[in-house]
Amino acid sequence: MILLSVLNSRWEAFAQLLTLLVVFIFVLALTYFATRWAGNLQKNKMSGSNIQILETMRVTNSKYIQIIKIGKKCFAIAVCKDTITYLCELDEDDLIYASESRKIDTEGFKNILEKFKKDKPDN
Repeated sequence: MILLSVLNSRWEAFAQLLTLLVVFIFVLALTYFATRWAGNLQKNKMSGSNIQILETMRVTNSKYIQIIKIGKKCFAIAVCKDTITYLCELDEDDLIYASESRKIDTEGFKNILEKFKKDKPDN
């Protein structure tokens, strides 16, 4: 009788653990799909606009310079905490995009370390 009671309580504990695991996985999946849905909704809302932010540069913690494109014209603006200030109009042909201006240095860490060792003066 006692053995049956112990086995029964173990099965109940196992069933509770399994139920908790299933509920946890369900909540995790629900959170994942809700986040994906909200992200897609925001992306679709923004995709049809005529306004694009081409580049943003931080000047201070709460001040930025942005290059924006509205329609076919580009502008430079200053974005502060409470204000947005027009700086100038830019010619899109004069802009250099990141893919053109930045060459990715693909040399490995070992090569960089060797250059550093060579540049280091001997004592």
